[in-house]
Amino acid sequence: MEAFVSVALAKAVPRLPRGPGWWYEPKFDGHRVVMDREPESVVLQARSGRIVTSVWMDLAMAGMRLPPGTVLDGEAVIWNAGKLDFGAVQSRANSSIPRARALAEELPASYAVWDLLIHPDLGNVRSRPYTQRRQLLLEVLADIGPPIQPVPATDDYDTAMLWYEKLQTQGIEGIVAKRATSVYRPGRIWQKIRHSETTDLPVVGYTGAAARPRALAVRRPDGSTALSQRLAAPLSAAAARYLLSAGPGPRRRTHGGDIFTSTSADFLVEALAGTTRHAVVTITRVR
Repeated sequence: MEAFVSVALAKAVPRLPRGPGWWYEPKFDGHRVVMDREPESVVLQARSGRIVTSVWMDLAMAGMRLPPGTVLDGEAVIWNAGKLDFGAVQSRANSSIPRARALAEELPASYAVWDLLIHPDLGNVRSRPYTQRRQLLLEVLADIGPPIQPVPATDDYDTAMLWYEKLQTQGIEGIVAKRATSVYRPGRIWQKIRHSETTDLPVVGYTGAAARPRALAVRRPDGSTALSQRLAAPLSAAAARYLLSAGPGPRRRTHGGDIFTSTSADFLVEALAGTTRHAVVTITRVR
């Protein structure tokens, strides 16, 4: 696998597209992970490009059952009492290696796979249509079993909407729509609807200490800057990973006059879409 895999993303739409040539998948609530089965190991990469194998070692061990040369794209998730637990995912992702191992024993992770990027025999298959990649994915995973499993998929719009309405209680965030003919490439090539819509915002600074930021300064879609609400401990720890490596910049003010420490750290956060028009932003996760 190349040193960094730029992943395909989905753009938010008000309603799902329908008609011939559309396929639909449930959107799982976890952390985006690319799984690379190398000749003698497994490497896991986050959406940001950071290597996260050490905190998802249970998935890495399961990935050793894959044929060498396989690269998958999917979501690291944790099931707790019959539903997806994003809080448990955040805790695992931001843990030390010993703590991550202990958490894995308590709540093992699963890997919900939706795409095949490199086939063990055919090589790079990203230029093939979605439906071909999907079939190849099912064949590669046919004898693997949990915790590595393909996500469900359907070309029936009514079934997709039934998933959207009925699976929310299990932690399914929404539905992703993909064209049958689409190749896999970086950028927002898919479409999605979510029960609680979010938008990605770049981080430009923080308040408090870099090791434990109280809030993040973000750039909103209109170009202005604003402070987020106070960060919960898992979000603060996730942001600190980026802030500490970049070091502090000069002090600046948001458009509302709040003082923050600027940063050159290059990372995004998800914020509830309805909050970004206002002076305070509600962050749901760190990318």
